[in-house]
Amino acid sequence: MEITPTIRAEVQTYLIRKSLTMTEFGHMIDLNVGTVSGIVTGNRSISVHQLDRITMGMNLPPDYFYERYIVECIEEEPLNWRRISPFLYRCVELGRLDCLRRVVGMLLDNPVYLPSLFEVAEDSFKKDYTEAAAFLYESVAEGERYQYSERLAICQYRLFTIRIGDDQEKNYDAAVQFEPYVERLDEIDQLEALKDLANTYRSLRKWDKVEQFAKAMGDKAKIQYKLEQQWNQLNRENSKKPSFPLFAYWAFSHLLRAEACEGRKDYEKALQHTYAYSDLSWVNATDETALKWKKKYEDWAVVNTYLNKLLSGDKSVLSDYVAYISSRKDEILPALDIMIEAANRYHFDVDDILNQFEEEIISFLEQKKVEGLYTQRFTTERYTHFSRELAIYLLRKGRFSEGFTFLFSCLEKSAEANNRIQAIRCMRLFTHFKEHASAHTKAVYGELIKAVNEDEE
Repeated sequence: MEITPTIRAEVQTYLIRKSLTMTEFGHMIDLNVGTVSGIVTGNRSISVHQLDRITMGMNLPPDYFYERYIVECIEEEPLNWRRISPFLYRCVELGRLDCLRRVVGMLLDNPVYLPSLFEVAEDSFKKDYTEAAAFLYESVAEGERYQYSERLAICQYRLFTIRIGDDQEKNYDAAVQFEPYVERLDEIDQLEALKDLANTYRSLRKWDKVEQFAKAMGDKAKIQYKLEQQWNQLNRENSKKPSFPLFAYWAFSHLLRAEACEGRKDYEKALQHTYAYSDLSWVNATDETALKWKKKYEDWAVVNTYLNKLLSGDKSVLSDYVAYISSRKDEILPALDIMIEAANRYHFDVDDILNQFEEEIISFLEQKKVEGLYTQRFTTERYTHFSRELAIYLLRKGRFSEGFTFLFSCLEKSAEANNRIQAIRCMRLFTHFKEHASAHTKAVYGELIKAVNEDEE
């Protein structure tokens, strides 16, 4: 079995091979000769900063000695957080999760290190080292699994946000796993967590869950808003700030609950929630951010009033609805989705509207960024819903080539998002109109289904 030399032995061999004195090497790596001598002779412990200087001077990868560093400077010496923490941060930065796991495993034997590991997790999360952050949060959560602590709740919240992605089934599992920890967060974090949970269930069209968490968010936001009005200026400046104005969470609660009612086809109740957030005259804040959000909700209330009337069969609002959203780019996709759904339900013609927004419909395929209280997951779900409704409309009109194009787009995006229900609906729709498909269209469908099945496997 090959014997691996120690760090000190390898440095010493390098100096001999390169005919370098300790003084010369020290100048090269910006360390004084006493430090280099102490490291080489074994009379001085090595910090990770010094190790990085040495590997750089030897023209080696920065993590070249990391496994040996764990053995020689961590495992064989008393645990020392001041030496270990810089090493953990470097492991995170360099993506050495194997080394990170090895050292964290040692630290978890002593609960005193849990708060410090949590801080490393938080720093990693803020710097977008999400894989390392997830491992650290999982480790801290495991160490505190029997504690009813806020730190445990924050770990679970961070894990929830990290796990949320394009896979709808995984998103559902992540949301269910996080739910029990919401109430353990502080009041402001609870608002954000409830918003995120409601948005996740919104993208899944789990309307009862949307209602549950949206209502909880609205109730808490209302309490926090009243408290904020009572606090003096000093307390207000020192208190934790939410990501959005408190009244915006309250208004968003009613917007979400209105959408849950729409999902259940209860348009009268949806209008009640819409009217609730349409009037924010009671909000006394006049700063730029507050005014921006007040205007947003006023606009959304107008749009959603049209929406609910249209879905209930009132075609008379269609022209006003189109005129209103024409200059509001962010609202075009949701509005078109509703218009096509209503057209399919009540059998009226919207060809002119489709022609008017042809460019926007095509551009939705490449939409990447969503800002604010909406989420990318919600927009992706909205597009799959819209493309299927549009496919139904076009296929019923006998525009088979266009209809199949949007149907396939919906099927493909549904498969990518692991949205099985929507994918099955697409397959049923194709089967219904299969006799109108060309040989080429059937071949494309076959390849698409093959890819979907391979992804499932």
